[in-house]
Amino acid sequence: QVQLVESGGGLVQAGGSLRLSCAASGSILSINLMGWYRQAPGKQRELVATITTGGSTNYADSLKGRFTISRDNAKNTVYLQMNSLKPEDTAVYYCNAQVRTTFYGPRHDYWGQGTQVTVSS
Repeated sequence: QVQLVESGGGLVQAGGSLRLSCAASGSILSINLMGWYRQAPGKQRELVATITTGGSTNYADSLKGRFTISRDNAKNTVYLQMNSLKPEDTAVYYCNAQVRTTFYGPRHDYWGQGTQVTVSS
């Protein structure tokens, strides 16, 4: 099995910063794409950013310039640096990883339990 454990969420004032971390562990052969998604109350889960093993990134257009995704492949960990936070960034942030657990098996999507980010005005 594979576990993703997020950390770093919390309460911050508008304009502040937070750094989220997500560490993957378990029966991991390789991890392809890792990413962050978020879900605000009453809204659908949406993409924040993704990053490939090679470091290619993709961001939601509205978050470019404020959020930065990075990863440490040796530690199976992905990070999200969030700057200039706004109240509308308030949401539960989820980590995602596409993991291969066997040589000939497919990759599977795994999700973390989510971490709450609250931005006060």
